[in-house]
Amino acid sequence: MFKLFATTIILITLIALVSACGPSATPTFPTATRTPAPTPTALPTATATPAPTPIALPTTSPTPAMIRVLFIGNSLTFYNDLPGMFARLAQSGGHVAQVDESSAGGGTWAGHTKSAITLSKIKQRKWDLVVLQEQSDYPAVAAQRQELVYPAARLLSGRVRESGATPVLFMTWGRREGLPEAGFKTYAEMQAQVEAGYMEIADDLKVMVVPVGIAWQNAIAQKPQLELWQSDGIHPTREGTYLSACVFYAAIFRQSPAGLTYRAELPEETASLLQAAAAKTVLENPKRWNIP
Repeated sequence: MFKLFATTIILITLIALVSACGPSATPTFPTATRTPAPTPTALPTATATPAPTPIALPTTSPTPAMIRVLFIGNSLTFYNDLPGMFARLAQSGGHVAQVDESSAGGGTWAGHTKSAITLSKIKQRKWDLVVLQEQSDYPAVAAQRQELVYPAARLLSGRVRESGATPVLFMTWGRREGLPEAGFKTYAEMQAQVEAGYMEIADDLKVMVVPVGIAWQNAIAQKPQLELWQSDGIHPTREGTYLSACVFYAAIFRQSPAGLTYRAELPEETASLLQAAAAKTVLENPKRWNIP
């Protein structure tokens, strides 16, 4: 009897509790706690240190080697400052040229063999090249070649080689009106003999020739109205000296001067023609001039 009473009491108590809570009182439990996924952000596609922007590199060495050139000659060399013009042309082409000269009006190779100034300059510095330019008429006349030109060329080239430098011959141009007293009635006739005179001694000495006179001939053939000579028909105008400098550039650096921005204050069209004439003369057949 007592057990039945106790069971009844428990049932009544449970019913009362359910009624008190009701459906709205049903306990709610939190869902599993989690950190929400972060909103995706744009990630860099490159590394933290971006690659450097490519730059154009020079085609020549940033510190080009210097070439040292001594010019020995006369007024055909010092008119309009051929050595300086060559150096500025070299700079325009990305080269470095240090130049000097020993020249005097009417100077000859024989005279330079006895000149204290010339001999001192040959020895005073370590030159790479020493350019030898003879009096304008002598190489064209056979008798003068044997008596005056060739003996002096051998002496001078010997002194140059003793100093450790390389001799180079500067083939000049004939006179505009030729040399009638020697039998050359035209420029072309004289130029042919000047070429013969220089090439004979160059082959004998095994030295390079800078064929300036031939470049003059080629330029005039292309444009006869070019004014390469001054009014005396002997000395160079600015155009003549610029053409000479372009020939030296082509022969020494084995490169065309075409397109170089240094034009010695000449019109662009004129400078371009002279640059092209120099390149054609030297580079079409460099072995003709003993250019290695």
